[in-house]
Amino acid sequence: MICAEGIGVFGDVRRAERGAWLFERIVATGSLVLRTVGGNRAGEIAAHRFLDSPRVSAAEIIGTLGRRTGERCRGRRIIAVQDTTEINFSGRDRARCGLGPAGDGKTPGFFIHAAVAVDAEDEAVVGLLDAAIWTRPVGQRVAARRQRGLEEKESQRWLSTAQAVAERAAGARQLIIVGDRESDIFALFARRPATVELVVRAAQDRSLADGTRLFGCAGGWPSLGTCEVRVGPRGPGDKGRIAVVSLRAGAIRVARPRHGVGLGPTKQLDLTLVEVREEQPPAGSEAIHWRLITTLPVGDFTAVEEIVQIYRLRWRIEQTFRACKSDGLGLPDLQTHHADRLFKMGALALGAAVRTIQLVDARDGSRRPGSDVADPEILDAAAAIGPSLEGKTPRQTNPHAPGSLAWLSWIVARLGGWNCYYKPPGPKTMRAGWDKLAAMAAGYHLAMSIKH
Repeated sequence: MICAEGIGVFGDVRRAERGAWLFERIVATGSLVLRTVGGNRAGEIAAHRFLDSPRVSAAEIIGTLGRRTGERCRGRRIIAVQDTTEINFSGRDRARCGLGPAGDGKTPGFFIHAAVAVDAEDEAVVGLLDAAIWTRPVGQRVAARRQRGLEEKESQRWLSTAQAVAERAAGARQLIIVGDRESDIFALFARRPATVELVVRAAQDRSLADGTRLFGCAGGWPSLGTCEVRVGPRGPGDKGRIAVVSLRAGAIRVARPRHGVGLGPTKQLDLTLVEVREEQPPAGSEAIHWRLITTLPVGDFTAVEEIVQIYRLRWRIEQTFRACKSDGLGLPDLQTHHADRLFKMGALALGAAVRTIQLVDARDGSRRPGSDVADPEILDAAAAIGPSLEGKTPRQTNPHAPGSLAWLSWIVARLGGWNCYYKPPGPKTMRAGWDKLAAMAAGYHLAMSIKH
């Protein structure tokens, strides 16, 4: 058995072991193609059998990964970033079964809504906290949007995810959930868990209790100053950029919408608005203009600047989705036809994308524990194997604290073929090194059991 963290029990220890093996192979190969993942015909058949089992579900995979991440959030200040992505099969829709229309209302596809935990201290990904995977019903007419309660709408996912995140990361020192404009929902603020703070980018020019509108209220506020914001990369080859933005902030009282069902007794919400505006964007770049609604207090410029930096971490969920799709695992390119199988592959892809991002994050010397991504058996094997990968010069020596994620990442990179004298290792190198470490760990623990 390969020493690896499980992704679920699935009613049988053998299925649990096979699931752990499949997950680690996806991480190592950077692929969802079962012929590649399996390594040989026997491995390919084993992967097919696992995915075909009715006892295996996307919900159990997500739940297992989410609970483990929740444990790792204990005592930390956590930013939980949630968002939705669409997987559509435009041009690849032949013989697809069980899928409803994607965002265009025609192309077969499904949706993934996920929440990723980020450590506020070093901005590194802690893990996947929760996800929902679904497809829209075919040919089903629904009542007018304003006549439906939140529970009947897809937008319920924003509140449901916030509730799941609050439960799983209950041990966090502070929990802040970040969402883009789609999460600008009155009910999310009115019914948020008591342990959760929110930072949401405004999408609607809401009515305020004093009769004014949200988008215009910051115009008369004085500028608090400027700060630099690192804009995340938009894809391969884009290194991102530094934007200089001006900040304004103040208290607002948001009135309850006239239309809406199931919003509870709340008549108005006392919140904070932070307006972020880039006055002089570089040529060819769209100017940043964010209106951020938050439950966090803003007593001074430092507090306002921190809210901006918290919202900026939203790029980590975008990075995760890109790693699942064309920039990474190629989820939309799968030839799998059945929705149930696609959902399981989607759950595996989310977990694998997060794992790869964690390993790449650790290249920069993270002080977080190696247990964030590996179980004790992997760490024991790394400790035994690590010294043999070091050279005689300081540059060829692992410079990180034993047991830390950075220490583990250095060992993984060396196993993947990284030369200490050249540029940092890329995702492909990290995946290859992880595969070798997992295989070595199995042999190491077998030898230890025989020895003792």
